[in-house]
Amino acid sequence: MFAKRQSVLATTAGAPPVRRSLRDNFAPVGRILKRPPVAVAGAGLLLLGAAALFITVLGDPRAGAPSARAALTREVVAATPPPTGLEAFSMGAYGSWQDLTGEAGAVDPALGGEAVITLPNGATVSGDGAPVTAPRVAASPLPPAPIAGLSQPGPNGPLPTIASDGRVPAQAYARPFRSNGRPRVALIVGGLGLNAVTTRAAIERLPPEVTLSFVPYAEGLQGWIDLARAQGHEVMLEMPMEPTGYPDNDPGPHTLLASGQPADIQARMNWLLGRATGYFGVTNYMGDRFASSDAGMTAFLTILRQRGVAFLDDGSMSRRPGAWARASANRIIDEEQNPTAIVAQLNALEALAKGRGQAMGTGFSYPVTVEAVARWTADLDARGLQLAPASAMTQRPGR
Repeated sequence: MFAKRQSVLATTAGAPPVRRSLRDNFAPVGRILKRPPVAVAGAGLLLLGAAALFITVLGDPRAGAPSARAALTREVVAATPPPTGLEAFSMGAYGSWQDLTGEAGAVDPALGGEAVITLPNGATVSGDGAPVTAPRVAASPLPPAPIAGLSQPGPNGPLPTIASDGRVPAQAYARPFRSNGRPRVALIVGGLGLNAVTTRAAIERLPPEVTLSFVPYAEGLQGWIDLARAQGHEVMLEMPMEPTGYPDNDPGPHTLLASGQPADIQARMNWLLGRATGYFGVTNYMGDRFASSDAGMTAFLTILRQRGVAFLDDGSMSRRPGAWARASANRIIDEEQNPTAIVAQLNALEALAKGRGQAMGTGFSYPVTVEAVARWTADLDARGLQLAPASAMTQRPGR
């Protein structure tokens, strides 16, 4: 066997090597590449290689474009607790004037616009957020509150009541008025008591015949009412009433709800009416949804009638009779908060009074409103009108 192997080796030793074809040499590689995982990986590498070759030969197509890098970080915003009822009452319309204190550097002129108009009497009214500059008005004091017999103890404070001799708060706390036969105009400025500077300006610089309306949540409310009456203004309290969108649109705690039962409305009104004494009537703050409730409005107006208190609304509830006496405003004078628009509304109110014999407007205690009312009323007599307190516009039901 060994000899035979040697013989074969000897025979082939001098022969040339057998040549294999290229196909035979790569056959094992082909079998490996035919495996699915290897095929997919190979295709991916081939694609990357083609892209690299393309960029190498032709260059980066974005190489000439400008580029920049910036690190982006998201600011963490602290969670804000929901507002309290009082804070909600102070937001919205009230919030836009909370910083209008008249202090240097504290006012953003853009808040009220920069329009300045000149009235026929030469007075100017500005809407640039400046403090009220109308001159102070001489006091014409009303009797201090409380007046004996017109209040009784309540669960949260003294409540208005009809005196045993028939006197009622709607008359006793009203500013006396005697008509001179001319068309008369009444004005109510509300939202008072939350901003001390604006409240004091309204008390001191508006004519005593202008009626002032106070927020029931104001701190030191009785002191403000006493100051207003000492200057000669009759005053009212604002009743927060349920609006559309409640509770997202929240007039504050003790809001009168459309769904409230008479006992609930009674309890809430006891708190609201017991906040102070010396007011002849109340007015609404918001309340379009409450006004649609027959049961709610009936309970509300009945309580006012039993207590001898008047109700003057902003014009949105004019078809609701009741209370001891009633009146509705003809115009809101400052829905647009710039002097040109406010004076235009006041002039329209004047025209209405001359056409009908009387007219009443209501506005909010924005500085521009206080300034415009103070300037506009200064020469009302010379224009053939009489400025009247709002109580002079009220009527008893059935009369």
